Amino acid sequence: MAKPAQGARYRGSIRDFPDFDPNQDAEALYTAMKGFGSDKDAILELITSRSNRQRQEISQSYKSLYGKDLIAALKYELTGKFERLIVGLMRPLAYCDAKEIKDAVSGVGTDEKCLIEILASRTNEQIHQLVEAYKEAYERDLEADILGDTSGHFQKMLVVLLQGTREDDDVVSEDLVQQDVQDLYQAGELKWGTDEAQFIYILGNRSKQHLRLVFDEYLKTTGKPIEASIRGELSGDFEKLMLAVVKCVRSTPEYFAERLFKAMKGLGTRDNTLIRIMVSRSELDMLDIREIFRTKYEKSLYSMIKNDTSGDYKKALLKLCGGDDDAAGQFFPEAAQVAYQMWELSAVARVELKGTVRPAVAFNPDEDAKALRKAMKGIGTDEGTIIDIVTHRSNAQRQQIRQVFKSHFGRDLMADLKSEISGDLARLILGLMMTPAHYDAKQLKKAMEGAGTDEKALIEILATRTNEEIRAINEAYKEDYHKSLEDALSSDTSGHFKRILISLATGNREEGGEDRDQAQEDAQEIADTSSGDKTSLETRFMTILCTRSYPHLRRVFQEFIKKTNYDVEHTIKKEMSGDVRDAFVAIVQSVKNKPLFFADKLYKSMKGAGTDEKTLTRIMVSRSEVDLLNIRREFIEKYDKSLHQAIEGDTSGDFMKALLALCGGED
Repeated sequence: MAKPAQGARYRGSIRDFPDFDPNQDAEALYTAMKGFGSDKDAILELITSRSNRQRQEISQSYKSLYGKDLIAALKYELTGKFERLIVGLMRPLAYCDAKEIKDAVSGVGTDEKCLIEILASRTNEQIHQLVEAYKEAYERDLEADILGDTSGHFQKMLVVLLQGTREDDDVVSEDLVQQDVQDLYQAGELKWGTDEAQFIYILGNRSKQHLRLVFDEYLKTTGKPIEASIRGELSGDFEKLMLAVVKCVRSTPEYFAERLFKAMKGLGTRDNTLIRIMVSRSELDMLDIREIFRTKYEKSLYSMIKNDTSGDYKKALLKLCGGDDDAAGQFFPEAAQVAYQMWELSAVARVELKGTVRPAVAFNPDEDAKALRKAMKGIGTDEGTIIDIVTHRSNAQRQQIRQVFKSHFGRDLMADLKSEISGDLARLILGLMMTPAHYDAKQLKKAMEGAGTDEKALIEILATRTNEEIRAINEAYKEDYHKSLEDALSSDTSGHFKRILISLATGNREEGGEDRDQAQEDAQEIADTSSGDKTSLETRFMTILCTRSYPHLRRVFQEFIKKTNYDVEHTIKKEMSGDVRDAFVAIVQSVKNKPLFFADKLYKSMKGAGTDEKTLTRIMVSRSEVDLLNIRREFIEKYDKSLHQAIEGDTSGDFMKALLALCGGED
């Protein structure tokens, strides 16, 4: 087990047991396994309360006292996931890793995720210990087995990591940082094809501190994070491995927090991953993992394990976890600092927003207009041609096609499309043919007409559009419906919800940067939830959330965490309800990460039985030229499947074809 650096705080959840007596523990385990059946509670309580070093002493004492191998005895007495967990705890970390890798490369197929997780996250010392343990346990060379079971650039990077020769963090050269940034940029973004060898050399050998500076400079130089370039330039297991390396360079605990979350979310549990991480990190950084888990996923690791597992297996995992991290929405003090640091990083990052639909090259509106007319003329309709043209032209180009169509044929293209196509496809195609402002105006009108109001649509549009977009929507609404948007909102909504929407609909949000002193005052203004009534609290939130600039609000959220140990989103959910709560949450989520907000919306529109085609269509149309590429990246990052796959699995026919064309590719 690698020891923490001298002077560093211990961040594991399992410590040496005080007044340790290996002979006494060996006797207790022998008694627990003697006779018919076994005392599983006694076994799990003892083993999860001892450090790995102490467990090795217990194994030696057990052998001396009873002439038997303790791991063999435990395997005989226990079964299933509980056995795998307990036996994993009894092995030294290096041997536990060796066993996991042996299982990953044995038999038919390879568990690439296991190889990636272990080799991307271990230190030089841990890698060297792993190679020795593998040799001793299996009388085989680990590198030879990796070479025999993998291939290509994935194999090359694994072999580089297996050397355990990553540079130390002591010396960082600014000149070398700049050189590495240029080399990575030249090897990927600026090259026809990709020079994978440069990515392998730099990411496989440079120190973590050096690489963090490289990543910062790369973002400044190229306008995109290194992860985006890796996703764009690499593919398959090699891409996943390089992304794992980057994540571990940025924060190994955050990488494992994400792995644990994905192991337990959705249907079924990836128990092998869950066990491997809980065992391997319990004496290294489990407290850090817990803090980041609570910050990122709005729930404690303890509560997720408790809800996702059962029996003795659950009890043992909870012991390794080491404790629950307060009530929902609250950070224990150290986690608040982690949250604050994450906000600092997110505020620094300037990710370039990109759509998936771009202006067509060699655009000819005459030819497009003729092709569309031909596709709709006579008996039957050529939906394929309509989809191909409309989804592969920018909105400005579509407007030109509409004008040319009118000039050539004396017909309204929108009216012809309405008469020829129907249902979900018609809503999508007609939406694309409208200007963004008129489309949003129409969606708002639909949300307010008839019986009932679609509050979610009102919130989604008004909480996420820029000042310029909001002003254009106001003009379009007045032009199309001869009524101001504000009057329409006043007629159809009420109370604080109405006030929030009207405030957003003015399009007067501040546009400057952050003001730190003002941010502290704003955070204090909304931090005191105990003073005043609910109406007063909602007014204070509205005054700040609906008027301050996005950069300023990010700073307010950071200061709020520092003052309260709470995330502002949790406070809103706890203190408010109904449409007011939903509107404020949407604003906060949009400020934090707008592409992620829309990725969540898209996921929910296709999750479970039935599809919310209206929401799906609205987002795909409105974001296709704004940030749909960013939304795709957030989607696959959070949900472990691509937006392309989700659409393909949840829609059908021409509607699916059009959506996939807008999606712009498979990730």
